[in-house]
Amino acid sequence: MIKVYSWPTPNGNKVHVMLEECGFRVGKDWEAIAVDISTGDQFKPEFLAISPNNKIPALVDPNGPDGKPIALFESGAILLYLAAKTGKFLPKSDRLKFQTLQWLMFQMGGVGPMIGQTHHFRQYAPEKIDYAINRYTNETRRLYGVMNTQLAASKFIACNQYTIADIAIFPWLRNWPSHGIDWADYPHLKRWFDLIAARPAVERGVKILANLRKPITTDQAREILFGNTQYKKR
Repeated sequence: MIKVYSWPTPNGNKVHVMLEECGFRVGKDWEAIAVDISTGDQFKPEFLAISPNNKIPALVDPNGPDGKPIALFESGAILLYLAAKTGKFLPKSDRLKFQTLQWLMFQMGGVGPMIGQTHHFRQYAPEKIDYAINRYTNETRRLYGVMNTQLAASKFIACNQYTIADIAIFPWLRNWPSHGIDWADYPHLKRWFDLIAARPAVERGVKILANLRKPITTDQAREILFGNTQYKKR
């Protein structure tokens, strides 16, 4: 059984959705192992052994490409691995494959980091810093605009096929109200968002472990997530 060490964040949701989309079923074909990042599970030696960057998600497949177990971290790498393993959601033609990969990299290098900063400074920062809020909110709106323009001419984000690029991007947009976004400004992106949200595997994937996540209200949780704890040498 594939083991996924995860938490119900956008990066965790990507892998949950991908597994469900590929036909694997949680509890039958794969196991979701909670790594509570608000209590410091991500710093435990057993987790660091498979995810040295102390970030979720991480995956362990007992049936790797050479018939031996393989451990992977980084959600984008995991999506590519599962696409290769199952032959799904990464187009076969070079042209469409590279179109998909560029939008996957767009998520990994732009959407995730920038929206993450927007969410942090708008929701979690101990002081409201107008410069940071404006900088990251404006960049987030720009990225939403890039996707909206792309989706004016394409059913899905990379091409007219549903791919790992869609799976990677969708979870990052689910908390759009906290990003300072008005969907009226992005009608093509909203059409795509609703299309993805209605997929049964997506509906299942975003619910996995979701009941375990609680609002960040304690000083201890804030310290673990945003303070010096994460910078200690390990």
